[in-house]
Amino acid sequence: MKRKIIEIDRELCNGCSRCTAACAEGALELDGEGKAVLVKDIYCDGLGACLDVCPTGALKIVEKDAATYDKGATAAHTGCPGSMARSFTPASRASGFAAPEGALDPAHEATRQRSSQSELSQWPIQLHLVSPAAPYFYECDLLVAADCTAFALGSFHAELLRGKALVIACPKLDQSEGYVEKLAELIKGNTVYSITVAIMEVPCCSGLSRIVAEAVESSGKTIAVKTVVVGIQGQHR
Repeated sequence: MKRKIIEIDRELCNGCSRCTAACAEGALELDGEGKAVLVKDIYCDGLGACLDVCPTGALKIVEKDAATYDKGATAAHTGCPGSMARSFTPASRASGFAAPEGALDPAHEATRQRSSQSELSQWPIQLHLVSPAAPYFYECDLLVAADCTAFALGSFHAELLRGKALVIACPKLDQSEGYVEKLAELIKGNTVYSITVAIMEVPCCSGLSRIVAEAVESSGKTIAVKTVVVGIQGQHR
């Protein structure tokens, strides 16, 4: 049947992989030559979510004979739905708070309640899973946090995360190959106003600071980077 589907100009494709990250259906991947290819017709919905992220104009939607888009097959192909990019209003701003009647100090209770609410405004957050082209990175202050910091620092959300986009990573335990390149792509392709790096005081965690520094340098941009060091007992500097 004739329908709308993606078409890729291999001569224009530079292998940046932005389209593969932007395609929630998993219809695109890079082949052995580092060029974007359509995995299967049935995975492409023909809506063109990948078009806007392509820097070379290698992608276009055409109408031609192609197998019908199969939403069920796509869901099975893409695997975990938790890796789909999404943004939302943080819990601290999504709902108002009224202190219960009879509270001894309503103002204090309201402050306590707000400080315990989530400031997370996007998903996913793990550096392996985030797409540099995700809309929540377009204009942002970025927090790059070591995994353990949110557990050690009780005020992580209120003090560090509020108002920021987030990526998390562990420089010791992650397979961190490609982290520098991915962060550099994120920084280069978006307007990142500032970067805060949150690491633990343990020596191995300093590797995350080096990854961020190399990514900023590779991006060619000048961005203010602040480092927050969290102690294992919750103090920070």
